[in-house]
Amino acid sequence: MSKSMNVGLGAAKAAKKDEFYTQYIDIQKEVEAYLEFDPDTFRDQIVYCNCDDPFESNFFKFFAANFNRLGLKKLISTSYDGSPIAGEQLRFKDKDSEEKSSEAIAIEMDEVLDLNNDGATDIEDVRLFLEQNPHRRVILSGGGDFRSEECVELLKKADIVVTNPPFSLFKEYVSLLNEHDKKFLIIGNTNAITYLDIFPLIQSNELWLGCTNFNVGMFFQVPDHWEKYHHIDEETGKKMARVSTSCWYTNLDHGRRHQPLNLMTVADNLKYSRGLKGKEAYDRYCNFDAIEVGTYKEIPSDYDGIMGVPVTFLNKYNPEQFEIVGNSDDSEMMAGLGVEPLGQEFIEAYRAHGGTGHYSANMRMLGLTSPKERVIYKRLLIRHRKLA
Repeated sequence: MSKSMNVGLGAAKAAKKDEFYTQYIDIQKEVEAYLEFDPDTFRDQIVYCNCDDPFESNFFKFFAANFNRLGLKKLISTSYDGSPIAGEQLRFKDKDSEEKSSEAIAIEMDEVLDLNNDGATDIEDVRLFLEQNPHRRVILSGGGDFRSEECVELLKKADIVVTNPPFSLFKEYVSLLNEHDKKFLIIGNTNAITYLDIFPLIQSNELWLGCTNFNVGMFFQVPDHWEKYHHIDEETGKKMARVSTSCWYTNLDHGRRHQPLNLMTVADNLKYSRGLKGKEAYDRYCNFDAIEVGTYKEIPSDYDGIMGVPVTFLNKYNPEQFEIVGNSDDSEMMAGLGVEPLGQEFIEAYRAHGGTGHYSANMRMLGLTSPKERVIYKRLLIRHRKLA
């Protein structure tokens, strides 16, 4: 029985925990998409999962089980002190060790051999390897925080970071990866697209969306004590919660971001002029010379000006086809583009029509007056590259 159809990230932040554990199948689908574009994406690379309990994390399990197929040079995984589900699945029989399963540890592997002689290399061989080589498991004195000196030193050794970092620390996490010039494939909140620290990276094509799961959310395993969850997984018996505002972020290239978006051809009698009210194909903002495009499916093929599109456009964004010029959540950026503040008369009319939200005069929000005054929520401002 479903306790809740969707679990927001606010509940995790309120509890000061981000205990969402990614499904193996979601990791597999995402990684396979990069291999289709370039089979050597991970070959001879050091992959670091720096927010992942190696006893439990499906990131560690996936890359360990596929170590040889991917051609990895090394796999590093670090956990944090107090992990609530540490050691529940990938247990080790190490009687001489006083190591607690909840202590922060680091594991490094530079090979996966067929230790059980079953003709294949998989997670069982990884378990045997770590049982036979306890020195490969090192307790981290710094608690396993990705910002700790120990973990940063491991980060410096890595080529590609793949993990599900704490959503509440996403900006700080991405900043650390950029500081050390790392390739990455990580999960984050879709709202991060317009964060003032994240959007400039998207605009400059230093960060983009991954291949799968955008705008549909993802299911994560949550600890047994969580009361809000979607369903119980039949195979594992674990609680699963759906987070609708979750997606992959990366700076690894993949084929989908180079696919041109099919555009709408606007009839000759439908113009973009302000003067043809009631006949335009698109509404214009009352305080900025740009058109409102409700969905990416309605982007016109022949308009050479600026267009406001929902953030869902980013899932279809082709950097060779479009230029991203702004983010409506950044008032300073809007001022630089020439967006005029909304006036008191507009706000009063907006309220009179039932408008809600903490909007006031002099805010640089995008506004429409047809068919009634309304403030437009979260828009990316784009234009065609070739036409521009």
